[in-house]
Amino acid sequence: MKLIWGMAMALTAMTALAQSGGVNHYSAAKLQRMAQKLEQQATSDRTGIAAKTLEKYPGHFTMLTVRTSSGGAEMHAHDADIFFIVDGQAALTTGGTIVDAKTTAPGETRGTKVEGGVTQQLGKGDVVHISPNTPHQMTIAKGHSVTYFVVKVHE
Repeated sequence: MKLIWGMAMALTAMTALAQSGGVNHYSAAKLQRMAQKLEQQATSDRTGIAAKTLEKYPGHFTMLTVRTSSGGAEMHAHDADIFFIVDGQAALTTGGTIVDAKTTAPGETRGTKVEGGVTQQLGKGDVVHISPNTPHQMTIAKGHSVTYFVVKVHE
């Protein structure tokens, strides 16, 4: 896990250095402190999600997200999502079609669920890349949560 987390942080830092001339470092302890605050927010919010944008760079940005309940379906026309699972577990369904799809912003589609996709279980240490125009939905089992570091890349 330390190796994967270290690689994620190195990738983020190298990209930031190349694009913005600086380095942003988030230690595991700092991310854990941020995640604890986000989990409190997610638990008290009816949506069961709390996220914090960490840094914005040309072409991508980073976030830390905590989910305590399942989210709806979503699809991004121009952005890829890269998830690094920091803690917890979730099921991720990708592909298929979005039920009750609605455009919520330019290039952003949301719906109630993904139907006909492929579901895989995610746990601490897993890394997932979701290409643009790929429906996806994260499902959280009752009483569980998931914390993940997101790199959202504009393609």
